[in-house]
Amino acid sequence: MLTDLGGNLFLDGPAGRLEAIIKDPPTRTGRSAVICHPHPLYGGTMHNKVVYRIAKAFNEAGFTALRFNFRGVGLSAGSHDAGNGEQQDLVAAIDFVERTYPGDEIWLAGFSFGSAVMLKVACPEPRVARLIAVGVPVSMYDLDQLPVCGKPKLFVQGSRDQFGPVDQLEKFFRRVGEPKKLAIIDDADHFFEGHLGEMADAISRFIEESLEISQPNGV
Repeated sequence: MLTDLGGNLFLDGPAGRLEAIIKDPPTRTGRSAVICHPHPLYGGTMHNKVVYRIAKAFNEAGFTALRFNFRGVGLSAGSHDAGNGEQQDLVAAIDFVERTYPGDEIWLAGFSFGSAVMLKVACPEPRVARLIAVGVPVSMYDLDQLPVCGKPKLFVQGSRDQFGPVDQLEKFFRRVGEPKKLAIIDDADHFFEGHLGEMADAISRFIEESLEISQPNGV
């Protein structure tokens, strides 16, 4: 259920309402993306600039883009649950997109903490077609128990990421299963300071290539 309160959008979540922003592109392509934000205990919200740039890249490619605040963030109900309840919040966001845009192909994306939450949901979730993980904090979370994932996926990491060193990310990347791509942004830190355009370009290229592959004969 979606309500409009003072310009804010809310959808039903397992711990109460979830504050969200949803934006349609000028021309829809029958695809939607749900984007997850970084760690709320360190100031992460759906307004984070990396999350915003990810959503913008999807919009420019013809996707509807949904950003939402996890439980306990902004005007979302509930309290932080160390990534566990947040997985349920993400499923609720997927539910909303499925109801609102029936038949859409659904992609997931996440930045930092949001990427860890997203990865745990995306692979076993049959409604998710593809996924994009940005700034995966492999030094902070145990992702070794993730199942090998056969869905197309992109990882975008800064070469100087202080929470996801490239050598650790590459080790994780080797075991996640094909098809997969890894984009390392030279000289970028975890927050892609000064390199947001390069990060967004890597995402746009992956989207464009994926859409070309999905079209018969590339048309």
